[in-house]
Amino acid sequence: MKRGIHTFGGMSANETRDWKTHFKNNMAPFGEYLGIEFIEATPDRVLAEVKVSPELSIDTNTIHGGAIMAISDTVASCGAIANLRQGQWTTTLESKTNFFGPAPSGTHVLFESLPLHLGRRTSVWQTSMRNDNGKLLAQVTQTQMTLGKPKEDS
Repeated sequence: MKRGIHTFGGMSANETRDWKTHFKNNMAPFGEYLGIEFIEATPDRVLAEVKVSPELSIDTNTIHGGAIMAISDTVASCGAIANLRQGQWTTTLESKTNFFGPAPSGTHVLFESLPLHLGRRTSVWQTSMRNDNGKLLAQVTQTQMTLGKPKEDS
């Protein structure tokens, strides 16, 4: 299996997996750099936490919009991966972000990704970023394209 969450195939139809542990153990170096910690991961919901570090911040000591987009992309792609079959992989096809408020350096933020559509060739995921008080700080909607053909189960 290749290292990096966007590149490995899914599982067979009869297989079950502890996705939280799977994503933790197969995190790409960029995801590790972003500081993503998975709290929950299932085919229907991915929840992760990130501490806003100075490395992820802009000169106002708040999280950079690009960091929000990268973290959201990573978390949502994990949801897409949890819905793949063995022999398939995924890539981001489109992404749109709305920003509502800042997250200061040193704070923790939650990223919750939920599927809006799970199709044969695409899935659409909505990721909400919230602060410790539950305030919505950003919302990302992205389309993941499913690539490859599922391997036949034996």
